[in-house]
Amino acid sequence: MSSITGGTRVAALDVLRGVAILGTLATNVWIFAEPGGPAAWLTNGFAAGDPVEAGLQALANGKFLALLTLLFGVGIELQYRSAARRGDPWPGRYPVRATILFAEGLVHYLLVFEFDVLMGYAIASVLVAYLVGRSDRVVRAWAGAVGGVYAAILLGVTALLLALPDDPPAQAASDPSLTASWPQQVQLRLEHFALFRIELLLIVPSSVVLFLVGSRLMRSGAFAADEAGARIRRRLAALGLGLGVPLNALTTVAGPDWFLVNRYLVPPLVAIGLLALGTTLVLRARRAGPLRRGVTAVGRTALSCYVLQNVLAAVLCYGWGLGLAERFAGAGPWWVVVLWAGISAVLLVVAPLWLRRHDRGPLELVMHRVYGAVRSPAAAHR
Repeated sequence: MSSITGGTRVAALDVLRGVAILGTLATNVWIFAEPGGPAAWLTNGFAAGDPVEAGLQALANGKFLALLTLLFGVGIELQYRSAARRGDPWPGRYPVRATILFAEGLVHYLLVFEFDVLMGYAIASVLVAYLVGRSDRVVRAWAGAVGGVYAAILLGVTALLLALPDDPPAQAASDPSLTASWPQQVQLRLEHFALFRIELLLIVPSSVVLFLVGSRLMRSGAFAADEAGARIRRRLAALGLGLGVPLNALTTVAGPDWFLVNRYLVPPLVAIGLLALGTTLVLRARRAGPLRRGVTAVGRTALSCYVLQNVLAAVLCYGWGLGLAERFAGAGPWWVVVLWAGISAVLLVVAPLWLRRHDRGPLELVMHRVYGAVRSPAAAHR
């Protein structure tokens, strides 16, 4: 199929993963651009005061994280297939891989960014690894149960917020001193671990469902370059773009009380539509231009680019770095768009250059070597 490169890689997956990585930056960059960083952002709430800023945030909010989560599920499916072809037991040593990912996420949280997703992915992936090889009936039951409870809780909390008196708290002035010292930021993350990591309660169940959906999309042939695959993608696009986008627009304008629905429930629908549309465009493209090659390289080095973009944003925005967040605090939202574009451009240039000499990103290489080092003693005693 034309969707396969080198006999093994699905070209659309790398492109979509690259788009998802750059899209998650489009969400997180607003947090970095807040004077005082994530701690100040939490204090001031989730809604932007400027309508232009609110609209720009809404374009990316949750959608690309959901897309990245779906693609992670596709990756678990591909690892399961690889193990089956080799005749290896499954999940076998996958929990070891998940533990390494959790450790990387913990380091990323402590040293770089409060809202790391890797820890949540690692936790959810262990459960999904035990489910991915089960029957469709079992997978549907798990996805339905976890997704149903998750949606019911978020809708219940949203209903409670709507029922409470509408008395929004006044925004406090952001405190740039919160990012003036990197050691102090690390200390803050340690002291308020529960507060900053409470989002794991939302990320883990959502990831379980989306990992399973991603696995089954791969198994259904949604990425195939044939008429059956095209038919599946048309249905997914109709669901995600035809239903998800209007719902997302409604929950965006409905106000901050709908934040949980707007951030966690509706975006996965849009992400499914983006996945279908992106795959179709890649399959129809006759050749890859410089932009697509750059996005593909970002997708192939997704873990490294995810961490690097957050490191760059921290250095540029925080007080212990260049302090751009404080310098441009009154400049309006467009400087944040320029910031996102600049960091994205760096990734689009650096990732292809790295892959000229290596077949994986730097953090992917570290993960691979640590996994190999852990695996070798066990293999030696077989």
